[in-house]
Amino acid sequence: MRMKDIKQYPDGYLSKMPIFQYSLLSLLFPLWAAAASLNDILITQFKSVFFLSDFASAFVQSAFYGGYFLIAIPASLIIKKTSYKIAILTGLGFYIVGCSLFFPASHMATYSMFLVAIFVLAIGLSFLETSANTYSSLIGPKDKATLRLNISQTVYPLGSIIGVFLGKYLIFGKGESLQAQMSKMTPQQAKDFGESVLQNTLAPYKYLILILIVVLILFAITKFPKCKPQNTKGKAENKVSILETLKYLIKNNNFKKGIIAQFFYVGMQTTVWSFTIRLALTLDKSINERSASTFMIYSFIAFFLGKVVANFLMSKFHATKVLLLYSILGCLSLAYVTLSPNITSVYAAIVVSFLFGPCWATIYAKTLDAVEDKKHTETAGAIIVMAIIGGAVIPAIQGLVSDSLGSMQLSFVVPMICFTIVGIYFYAEMKRFNTILKKNKQLNKGVNCNE
Repeated sequence: MRMKDIKQYPDGYLSKMPIFQYSLLSLLFPLWAAAASLNDILITQFKSVFFLSDFASAFVQSAFYGGYFLIAIPASLIIKKTSYKIAILTGLGFYIVGCSLFFPASHMATYSMFLVAIFVLAIGLSFLETSANTYSSLIGPKDKATLRLNISQTVYPLGSIIGVFLGKYLIFGKGESLQAQMSKMTPQQAKDFGESVLQNTLAPYKYLILILIVVLILFAITKFPKCKPQNTKGKAENKVSILETLKYLIKNNNFKKGIIAQFFYVGMQTTVWSFTIRLALTLDKSINERSASTFMIYSFIAFFLGKVVANFLMSKFHATKVLLLYSILGCLSLAYVTLSPNITSVYAAIVVSFLFGPCWATIYAKTLDAVEDKKHTETAGAIIVMAIIGGAVIPAIQGLVSDSLGSMQLSFVVPMICFTIVGIYFYAEMKRFNTILKKNKQLNKGVNCNE
């Protein structure tokens, strides 16, 4: 399909979807998923190597999602001044730099330097998410916006699985767990051993750098539609200020509710995945990190299947009904994770990953759709991405609860509370949709009577 055959409407949507450009755009989703899933591996490794508490080990996610939070608005400004393509190229550049910083970090062997590398990497991913999520919903007809984003998000778990595989076989070693091995060493031996183990963190990022360079070149040479809302004169609507957008959004109750739901959703997803390996190691002392990481592979397969099943269900039923059901089942599964006395808790956590499937994309699309004045789209999309800061806050809270109670398992009450809040959001959205539907039916009846 040639770009000149595709018409752009004033609201930024297109008459047809350019398949190659959409496919290339969707490729970004598993790319940032791989980086995010490697964090779950790093948390487990750093805890042992640097002798960290659960609270301190969660700083990996704080650095990662903190980068998202701080850069989302600057990323939206670049989109407004230039294009989605330029923002994506900028994100890929920062992603490559962040991966490259793992080389000096592994040689310096300090926790803080690894956090810096993760933060820079996250800056790149913030550019990618701020642009790609909104762009994916816009790059085609408006009535398929949520479906396009859900399809793009469906390939996200594939990147997560690849990330865990890279960590499982390139970072984690064979034999006893790191903690068990280091407990038998003198302090100096443990320090030397830890520094040698840190060299393993380089391997996954070497492969990522090569892939990212290829993707960057593909984006650079491919023509993409702008998908920018236009004013009545057909010019891009890019003169609105950040302050004006914030004033508009702060009065938009549906948008604010979506932001809160996204904060708690990202927080619970991140914390469950951050501590699943730790939960397995706690409940089964006979396994090592490499074996325990297999549960994360199962989790991301379940996450993928959850998206596929949800996409099918949402083609039959309204999205809010499907997500409300997922939320209820998610709360029950997390209650089981918290209370079950054996390894079946880990399998319940895998079920929770299945139920995470459609949440992010649906909340994102619904929250963005609440922005009726499309000149605020880019900044609104950035603010939704900023809600990812939940991934920096909630894992730290669960780590603190785990340290305080002395139980990793009981600390899973934190994501259970989060899923409850998300479920309340979808219940409210379902009621709002039913109210609108009822009003429309009454209006149609009134029109028929007048006729």
